[in-house]
Amino acid sequence: MEAAAASSLWGGLNSGIMLSLLAVVWAMLWQALQGLQLQQYFGRHSRRLSRRLASILDPDLTVTVAEYDGGRMRRSDAFKEAKAYLERATREARGGVRHLKAEPGKDPDRLLLSMDDDEEITDEFRGATVTWRACTAPPREDSAPAYFWGRAPRADRRFYRLFFAERHRDLVLGDYLTHVRREGRAVMVKNRQRKLFTNISGDGSWDSDGLWSDSVWSHVVFEHPKTFATLAMDPDKKKEVMDDLDAFRNGKDYYARVGKAWKRGYLLYGPPGTGKSTMIAAMANHLDYDVYDIELTSVRTNTDLRKLFIETTSKSIIVVEDIDCSLDLTGKRKKKNKKEEDGENKKDGTTTKQQEEDKEKEDEKAGGSKVTLSGVLNFIDGLWSACGGERIIVFTTNHVEKLDPALIRRGRMDKHIEMSYCCVQAFKFLAKVYLDVDDHPRFDAVAALLREVDMTPADVAENLTPKAPGEDADSCLAALVEALEKAKEDALAKKAKGKEEAGSADELDDEE
Repeated sequence: MEAAAASSLWGGLNSGIMLSLLAVVWAMLWQALQGLQLQQYFGRHSRRLSRRLASILDPDLTVTVAEYDGGRMRRSDAFKEAKAYLERATREARGGVRHLKAEPGKDPDRLLLSMDDDEEITDEFRGATVTWRACTAPPREDSAPAYFWGRAPRADRRFYRLFFAERHRDLVLGDYLTHVRREGRAVMVKNRQRKLFTNISGDGSWDSDGLWSDSVWSHVVFEHPKTFATLAMDPDKKKEVMDDLDAFRNGKDYYARVGKAWKRGYLLYGPPGTGKSTMIAAMANHLDYDVYDIELTSVRTNTDLRKLFIETTSKSIIVVEDIDCSLDLTGKRKKKNKKEEDGENKKDGTTTKQQEEDKEKEDEKAGGSKVTLSGVLNFIDGLWSACGGERIIVFTTNHVEKLDPALIRRGRMDKHIEMSYCCVQAFKFLAKVYLDVDDHPRFDAVAALLREVDMTPADVAENLTPKAPGEDADSCLAALVEALEKAKEDALAKKAKGKEEAGSADELDDEE
């Protein structure tokens, strides 16, 4: 009995030892298996099997063309080209698309048709049949501004999805997509309608569907009639400007060869009414470019200014009018007299640093623009200015002497064009345009007065405009002579008054 009990005890002890050894070995083996990442291994193979099963059930391959590139910084060129290509394909399709979207085109009597969301269209290319689908997806994040009634709904993300058989993979990915982009660009050029853009204050705007859009630009059709043929300007200077614009438009290879961004800056300066804005319209019509008119006071930060530039397109003129009035970009700090500052500080017990901090807080509360001179300089010719190409930047000012030299130096504002008062040649040009006369007995009187009096082309044109049914060239020229004589009298009176005031000041100095 005792032997049997001892044997049983020894057997139980051996079993416990074996179980412990097995547990230790299993723990070591489990750690080793975890090191091999079996979970990822099995997961990867299960996904591979799932894809193979899906390829059996749905053998089509897909290519997605999203509306925005990574980071949503600008609209994708590929998306715009695909959209233009599908507009033509939609028009030529004999069936299948039941819901269409219509947009106004270049021809006022014609509409541009495209697929509505969730519609499909079939296209053929060298024996291959492909299918395009217009898709939308909810925005990934909702960062639109919130109002007291809640957060504004954001516009869905749009994209096109292309479906094709795997046996046509090389044909579609190689030749067909190239064909789509090339044909899409041709359609865009044919249907292109020039636009006048203005920047939107804030982070976006409401689109036509009542949804919040991230776009920082709003536009209307550009229909300004001014051309160089009707622009009152010295003929030699006008030809110089036109030749310069033509050289820029045809200078893609030159700019690439010398390693410069394909852009050019123009500074238009002169008194009010000398034709700076109409010059911009003539430039746009001559080049067939869009116009982006930036209101700097509504741009909050340098980052917002950079975003505005990124979302401009090629073949465009970017305009900042009256830049000396838009922001304090003179580069000169206004300083009070040191004694005056010290006196004010002693009175209220504050330091200059405290005053500057209070000033910054007031500016933040006011929500004014924080665009700096450095931000504008980087906007003109910094690294971001090379994004895209074939852009012209135009600044206008009435007081060129107030601008910081760094802002208008060559390389930023490459060509300076002075828009001066009306000269004799410009007057004869205006007389031909407005009155259809090449010569008149009053021409000599007008020419003599223009050599003595400063009058803008806008004022001359206004006097040459017939305003009643009975007015003709003689009456309009007579009105212009009268206006010039009056301007001459006013100038002489102002000059005499200035001399009188200067004499009075000298007398007071002598008495002191």
